[in-house]
Amino acid sequence: MARKSLIQREKKRQRLEQKYHLIRRSSKKEISKVTSLSDQWEIHGKLQSPPRNSAPTRLHRRCFSTGRPRANYRDFGLSGHILREMVQACLLPGATRSSW
Repeated sequence: MARKSLIQREKKRQRLEQKYHLIRRSSKKEISKVTSLSDQWEIHGKLQSPPRNSAPTRLHRRCFSTGRPRANYRDFGLSGHILREMVQACLLPGATRSSW
């Protein structure tokens, strides 16, 4: 189980990303429309003004049940070992255990 402070920090990053999403998108569109380099630098300065944690690249996918940040499957939202336990307990329909 992940520490609760790390999970809360990740939720805070998600809220910040949603808050500043429109500002980032509009300033990126402005940069592509402007031709002069000095105007592009001004708009780029505006793009750097939001907090760093509002950048979408700082977000991590976490396991829905444990909060583990690594080895997540996007389709299920679960980490690998939790997914394996659920498959072995027949809690995921259509998923089968692999054996070789």
